[in-house]
Amino acid sequence: MRARRNPLNISLLALAVIGAFGAGAAHADTVVDNANGYTLNAKGDLVQFTAIAFDDKGRIIAVGASADVLKKAPNAKRVDLKGRTLLPGLIDAHGHVFGLGQQLTQLDLFHSTSLDGALKSIGEYAKANADHAWIRGRGWNQENWKLGRFPTAKELDAVVSDRPVWLDRVDSHAGWANSRALALAGITRSTPDPVGGKIVRDANGDATGVLVDAAQELMTKVLPQQTEAEGRVMLDHALAEMARVGITAVHDAGVDVAQDRIYRAYADSGKLTTRVYGMIAGTDKDFDQLSTKGPVKDYGNGMYALRAVKLYSDGALGSRGAALIKPYSDDPHSHGLLFHKSADMDKMMAKAMRKGYQVNVHAIGDAGNKQILDLYQKEVKATGTGAQRHRIEHAQVVQPSDIPRFKTLDIIPSMQPTHATSDKNMAETRVGPERIKGAYAWRSFLHQGSRIACGSDFPVESPNPFFGLHAAVTRQDAQGQPVAGWYPNQAMSLKEAFRCFTLDAAYAGHQENTLGSLEPGKQADFIVIDGDLFRMPTYDIHKTGVLETWVAGKQVFKK
Repeated sequence: MRARRNPLNISLLALAVIGAFGAGAAHADTVVDNANGYTLNAKGDLVQFTAIAFDDKGRIIAVGASADVLKKAPNAKRVDLKGRTLLPGLIDAHGHVFGLGQQLTQLDLFHSTSLDGALKSIGEYAKANADHAWIRGRGWNQENWKLGRFPTAKELDAVVSDRPVWLDRVDSHAGWANSRALALAGITRSTPDPVGGKIVRDANGDATGVLVDAAQELMTKVLPQQTEAEGRVMLDHALAEMARVGITAVHDAGVDVAQDRIYRAYADSGKLTTRVYGMIAGTDKDFDQLSTKGPVKDYGNGMYALRAVKLYSDGALGSRGAALIKPYSDDPHSHGLLFHKSADMDKMMAKAMRKGYQVNVHAIGDAGNKQILDLYQKEVKATGTGAQRHRIEHAQVVQPSDIPRFKTLDIIPSMQPTHATSDKNMAETRVGPERIKGAYAWRSFLHQGSRIACGSDFPVESPNPFFGLHAAVTRQDAQGQPVAGWYPNQAMSLKEAFRCFTLDAAYAGHQENTLGSLEPGKQADFIVIDGDLFRMPTYDIHKTGVLETWVAGKQVFKK
């Protein structure tokens, strides 16, 4: 995980990025020359080049040897890279853009290594923000604190009792409240667990302060509504951060009406500096409002699309909300949580499919994955929507007999490599030595010919795609642990990992004809980095820094 950045610095960077992108004057053709360039071609082969030319609309004219490229753009403006490495822009196939902005503007607990340390940070933040009616933040992880339990409201009360506190867990599948927040939400001993959720209770049946999965909605109902101005600030921070780490396109896993409105406004004004492929959050009111004219395949000259729907089958492994076929190995009384009965999930999936949307379902546990595969097997044929490239998001713990069904049903596994290296401290404890064989099983999917769309699930993980490339290839964390890699038989080659953050991520968003590689006719989305990705030791990949980020032929970040 990266260190938290100063919000003021990010705001200033956002303004600089936006100014560069939105106010960039039209120019003639441009040639970026003397580059150590790498891209994949249409066959998936890795090819090298020294120059790339693009027109004033950001479309690539030529890629190849400098002399050949210059002949095709003889009057072009020239940019000399002086031998630095140039790559296609990297695509994050699963992120939460406004969530990233929220993390960058609220209390950050991602780096807390103990309960005492977290409580100290919370108390200091509350004192520094005395004008905040609520204390909001995210990133806590009881597994890193070695508690063996969830934290409690009483522990929060000890540092903040005068205002309500609500803190999202690292995976957003649980939240931690103080007593004042629980009271405002009306949560008492008699409050029932909602379907797909759990109120963590003590031996007397009283709520202890943690709400898991659907139970969080009890708190959401009383939280202050986010204003559009706050949403814009969050988006500014997120765009600046994505440009800084080399993300030129992102699949936003859960867009609501308010966020869609902001995205369109930013696209209209030239302020959207990362391409966004949106997934509508659910099939309820937001979907009904946003789907009146069907999927939006291209808005703002390729900067925004809204042609998918995001649904949830289950929760997360860390909070034991992921739905398992057999009980948790470390909690024999729990199978986790399926959010919906199969009949209800079936209706939601079919509703979105019949309106022409790609359906992308979060499924982490083997029961969650099986439920969704069973429903895809029924509904893809019934709706005739195989061409919509439906996906399972995470595909994290899959029983081995279900892995081949992804290929036979043509379902895309959308996976996040850093989840494996973040979860290795608890995953096998949760599922045991047999089920772990079907967990984070990238090689098993690739071996059968599945295309994996790689992402990060930021802000659950860092948005830095080089962390993901490193994890995919080494199966190690940033400290190089474990030395031989965690279940290294499931590792990817570097070319495979590069492909899943470029061409295959683009394919998962129906954008492989315009994004994912640097070829004539495609968008000039590329990054310049401070080392040679394909010659450096694999253990150094996560140290890679981005020097420049270009989207549609315009520079949106320069270090």
